[in-house]
Amino acid sequence: GSLDSSGAQLILKNYFNIGIAVDTPRGLVVPVIKHADCKSISDIALEISELADKAQHKKLKNTDLEGGCFTLSSLGHLSGTAFTPIINEPEVAILGVSPAQVKPVYDGQAFQPQLMLPLSLSYDHRVIDGVLAAKFTQHLTAVLKDARKMLL
Repeated sequence: GSLDSSGAQLILKNYFNIGIAVDTPRGLVVPVIKHADCKSISDIALEISELADKAQHKKLKNTDLEGGCFTLSSLGHLSGTAFTPIINEPEVAILGVSPAQVKPVYDGQAFQPQLMLPLSLSYDHRVIDGVLAAKFTQHLTAVLKDARKMLL
């Protein structure tokens, strides 16, 4: 969903258009993958590559930047362990992904190396309950731990 321009009315959407934050020499832009829920992972990966290339070469159209429901932002090429992504209105949530790092995790007997992928979810409390946001992040973590679940 999203909020209307006054912020007073929730607009429910029957599609999943996902914005992808792209760093360009002219600043951050957020092209949108339309109907991401109807595409395969390989189709989405190809579209991300194409949109990022268009963004780098100033070839995005206005329609490439419109209609997002949710945005993904990554600090993968930068350092840091967390950040506070800012919601791209009229969307009501954004997920920030920090670089993955191997960290020592205590298993009850000893510290074991474990790959950690810090996620930062920002959301509008007028629309999204904090408990549901935490459950979404837990679900996402479970899916990412087992890549086979992404294929279901």
